[in-house]
Amino acid sequence: MRLGLIGFGNIGTALLGLIAEGAPLDHLTVLVRPGAADAARSRLDGELKGAARSHALVSDAAGLLADRPDLVVECAGHSAAEAHAPAVLRAGIDVVLVSTGALADPALEAALKAAAAEGGARLILPAGAVGAIDLLSALGTGGGLEVRYRGIKPPAAWAGTPAAEILDLASVAEPAIFFTGNAREAATAYPKNANVAATLALAGAGFEATRVELMADPSAPGNVHEYSVVSPIANYTIRIENKPSSGNAKTSATTIYSVLREIRNRLGPVAI
Repeated sequence: MRLGLIGFGNIGTALLGLIAEGAPLDHLTVLVRPGAADAARSRLDGELKGAARSHALVSDAAGLLADRPDLVVECAGHSAAEAHAPAVLRAGIDVVLVSTGALADPALEAALKAAAAEGGARLILPAGAVGAIDLLSALGTGGGLEVRYRGIKPPAAWAGTPAAEILDLASVAEPAIFFTGNAREAATAYPKNANVAATLALAGAGFEATRVELMADPSAPGNVHEYSVVSPIANYTIRIENKPSSGNAKTSATTIYSVLREIRNRLGPVAI
């Protein structure tokens, strides 16, 4: 496979580390900011060398497309998704969008759907840090969904977000809910922390109808995602206790494995 990667932060490098443990990619193209190219090159030539037989670094979508990737993974945040994903989709190349919260912007969601339709490509939304998305999506086809989500993380994982203006994160001694609203509001206010809320909304009842609570809990075993679904077809509740990724407390380690699964589904004879 020829893989394109938009972004070379915690998710991108951890993903390549997992790929390096198995069969290498035929070619890897990484789109990075110009100022980050030297550091990225050093890592690709070093501990990540086994991820691909060859690699290239580019600074824009044109350079990425020139390398003819079979699949592109976006893992650089909402602004990068907006800047680069439309051109890739219009070129007929499928995009795995890790920053699902970017679709809380109705204009961007419409633009990405239009670009995918124009290019005959698919915008793929991985499950990320949450489970049972297949069931939620199936129930959504029947309508009448009620979805409630609670995101729980240790106080330190909310540093650098609006939560720090609501709570004194350093002194939180017991569980504290600091946000209550819908999934669109959550994904907009907490773009680096609420991708799960967006994924649930997109798979199920929609952004406005999906209710969200965000909580800082010093006793949380990691990044915890709880959600309940009530529908005319089935009801269920799920709680997932994710270990944070080693490079970023805001990111659940399962997110990286979810993206790896999307890649492997392209390579193997059976997709599940």
